[in-house]
Amino acid sequence: MSTPERDIEAVLDESGPDYEGFSFETPTGGHQSDVYMVTLQHGGESYEVVVKFKPTDDVPFAVEPKLHEYVADRTDVPVPRILVFKEDPEMDVRPYFVTERVHGENLAEEFAGLSTENRQRIMRQAGAILGDMHSEIGFEAFGRLDLHDGRLIVRDWMGSWREYFEKLTRMHLSRLDDTPFGDVAERAEERIEPALDLVPEDGVPRLVHDDFRPANLLFDPEADEPITAVLDWQDVLAALPEYNLAQTEFLFIDSSFRDPEIRERLRGEFHDGYLAQRPMEFGDGYEERRSLYQLSTLLWRMAGFEAAFAEQSGLAQARAEAQYRQQFERLLDGIPL
Repeated sequence: MSTPERDIEAVLDESGPDYEGFSFETPTGGHQSDVYMVTLQHGGESYEVVVKFKPTDDVPFAVEPKLHEYVADRTDVPVPRILVFKEDPEMDVRPYFVTERVHGENLAEEFAGLSTENRQRIMRQAGAILGDMHSEIGFEAFGRLDLHDGRLIVRDWMGSWREYFEKLTRMHLSRLDDTPFGDVAERAEERIEPALDLVPEDGVPRLVHDDFRPANLLFDPEADEPITAVLDWQDVLAALPEYNLAQTEFLFIDSSFRDPEIRERLRGEFHDGYLAQRPMEFGDGYEERRSLYQLSTLLWRMAGFEAAFAEQSGLAQARAEAQYRQQFERLLDGIPL
């Protein structure tokens, strides 16, 4: 019978160095049930790595380790180095890869309680990270990334950003039926449909980490650049940069802080960090589309609500549902009529 301990032992026997023993733990934050932080003992020393197994659902697993190397070779974005990747293991385990262990705390657990200075430093670096990715890596069409003969390709490509964004958003809407938010789908669709005309059709598709949120970042407040690693590269798109920017503003700022002054201060730092890497017009066009992009992001979070909060108490779930509904009403009101 497969267990995490047996599977990790198989990985180490197949791909690891000699060792005298090991221990492991699962990371906090995010939805990383297939990820294990492993500590090896050898010669009186301890060595740390991270092992990630292919999830049980049908996802293109090989694209993630490819992206670690692809991004590291082309940008200064902090990504863990791939040590081993086995798409077809000899041992009886799922496909896996092993990365170096990058030290840092999970940002989702600490962000709201950080000092003003550290939050601002993080937002400035987050902007610089996205600016670096968007300036260095582009594609020929919009869509989700995959691999073909070892090369990154756009899988479900479209030539129109507006059409692809509509496709993404309708997919989120279609998944609401089996969640506590099935009642909002019709209202959302009625407001989104006419607002799609605001979304550009053309533009250069850029690399977009479609799950760029605090739970997928490690940070060290003592470091000059506090974000030490960007994790979880399995959801990556070729998309317009403004979509990624609006998402990040929502996931880091607008869904976390109610004080308008705090929001605008953090938003300013985020924009400044981005502009240090590449030009961007944060003017009326972006601002009128921001709520639409953010509503699509919230619908994605609503669709995954039950998986995200499955292990939380009923009270925690009720609070989160109420927060999501408040955010929904605010974003719906923010979409131009």
